[in-house]
Amino acid sequence: MHAPHTNCAVCVVRDRALCASLDDEELKALSNIGRHRRLSRGETLIWVGESGTVCANVVSGVLQMTTATSDGREQIVGLLFPGDFVGQPFATEASLTFAALTDAELCVYPRTAFVSLLSEHGALERALFHRTMDALDEARSRMLTLGRRSAGEKVAGLLVELSERLPHDADDTGADSFELPLSRAQIADVLGLTIETVSRQMTKLRDAGAIAIARRRRIAILDLDRLMERADIPHA
Repeated sequence: MHAPHTNCAVCVVRDRALCASLDDEELKALSNIGRHRRLSRGETLIWVGESGTVCANVVSGVLQMTTATSDGREQIVGLLFPGDFVGQPFATEASLTFAALTDAELCVYPRTAFVSLLSEHGALERALFHRTMDALDEARSRMLTLGRRSAGEKVAGLLVELSERLPHDADDTGADSFELPLSRAQIADVLGLTIETVSRQMTKLRDAGAIAIARRRRIAILDLDRLMERADIPHA
């Protein structure tokens, strides 16, 4: 579903998205080519191999980036949260598939118009460059971390990351909680584990008092310090 773009000044991810560093003129130019789009859980925004695709900023919800393995399986290679940039503006064909893990809302820009805008506005081009470099650094760090971490550290680390990136509310006990956007199978896919191992490690975190599992996908963080210790993440 597409809708005309609304005032960027009231956007909930204004200070976190690509447009955060833009001045009023640049923001207006970006807004002029943008449209709001809502995706339902499971709906695809960009298919691998598709040409003439779009770019977008995630306003709400979570998207997954996937690629196909040599044996035809789909592999999740990244997650995109509110404020993140979606798409490959300089690729004539998409090398990844971008799909909604949850109901999501995006600001969508036609790729060709977005690339033209980059050439006209240096601040936007620099902002995209910095975000791309940050994403590459994050991907390298994730690959290194996943290669060295134990199964328990991987699961705990993902829960810490999700707790930092997803909206929270209080559960029935008043504990800080959030909805998992991933199934156990998808968590296993992201972390390179089996579903059984993911379930075992979640149970261990629950038994250690770090989390509570209110429902299958509802996680309450009971002790963030303990969860970070289980993830081997240094405290700030």
